[in-house]
Amino acid sequence: MDWSEDTRAALSHCTACPRRCGADRTGGAVGACGGGLDVRVARAAPLFWEEPCISGVRGSGAVFFCGCPVRCVFCQNSEISMSRSAGAALDADGLLAVFRRLLDTGVHSLDLVTPTHYALQLRDVLTALKPDVPVIWNCGGYESPGTLEKLAGLVDVYLTDFKFDAASAGTLCAAADYEDAAAAALAVMAAQTGPARFGADGLIRSGTMVRHLVLPGRTGMTRRVLERVARIVPPDTPLSLMSQYVPAGPAAGIRGLDRTVTAAEYRRAVEILLALGFENGYTQELTSAESGFVPAFDLTGVVEKEENK
Repeated sequence: MDWSEDTRAALSHCTACPRRCGADRTGGAVGACGGGLDVRVARAAPLFWEEPCISGVRGSGAVFFCGCPVRCVFCQNSEISMSRSAGAALDADGLLAVFRRLLDTGVHSLDLVTPTHYALQLRDVLTALKPDVPVIWNCGGYESPGTLEKLAGLVDVYLTDFKFDAASAGTLCAAADYEDAAAAALAVMAAQTGPARFGADGLIRSGTMVRHLVLPGRTGMTRRVLERVARIVPPDTPLSLMSQYVPAGPAAGIRGLDRTVTAAEYRRAVEILLALGFENGYTQELTSAESGFVPAFDLTGVVEKEENK
């Protein structure tokens, strides 16, 4: 198979994410996200570090894509999110083969990590694949409602970040419109999937989950973000409040971001979460703030097997 004519036409003047950079990704150029026409994959293998309702006992089938439209200053995956040459470039057939090999390992889901800028290509491949496990859109929250609408019926679970409020987004990801864009996207996701639905095994089958990473010295931002989320989705929406921040990338040299979150800061964030009525979901131990949880992006697993075929 090849990329569809519709995908090629849309990527000739790309508006797939809210940056709407207009790059012609069909002619060798890349967008503001770092993505071109073919899809760059850094890793495809079972992952056991997602929330328990996703990882289960066999792991999620995590596919890590290179590039990113959000580009946070503290990104733990910066070696692939900020690079235009990392990973392996796959055409439609290559990506389809990788997905099939990964699913053959018995994972619980197809977990697409940072997929936003490849949404149109993924639509082509998912339409052909029709996997019999949930497809998880594991994204940074900076999504275009128009692009999300093209994924209806193909994505079962939206696992979306809601990272920043408007006051912080401009400096933390150079996207001052992040909060409003994430809010509009979350509304589309929730409407598209409906309430979260779980199987008898406790694994999520469909629905929308929201993640928020608590940052050092910014519990006020956490309060504003969670208040915005509470105005969009019902309180029974699963919400994952993460404490795993570690200084990485440029953030390691930025005063205030050069440390982990304190126990008092995280405790305050949990109090805010509960006060807003969010009782379903996950909190973390502070021991999760450790760089060892970042996977090795060395084409381990399925991608490596495909390249050496």
